[in-house]
Amino acid sequence: MNDSFKALSDPTRREMINLLKEKNMTAGDIAAHFNISKPSISHHLNILKQARLVIDERQGQHIVYSLNTTVVQELMGWFFDILDKKKERGS
Repeated sequence: MNDSFKALSDPTRREMINLLKEKNMTAGDIAAHFNISKPSISHHLNILKQARLVIDERQGQHIVYSLNTTVVQELMGWFFDILDKKKERGS
């Protein structure tokens, strides 16, 4: 889970997650939304992949990136668990 939090600490990567929650995209599709170099886009995508927040799949000549909803659900479950415990204590 630490890798996920580290990956999400960067605003560019959070925006990439927001884009991928709408639809699967290629690196070029993602890059079109940012004013940074393509190697930087690849670097951010690799960090998201290492954190298992993003999955990549080759489709012909393209690599398509999608949100790994399983890991996102795990993170959300963790946050909701914290909130529930806080409510139980009456804080």
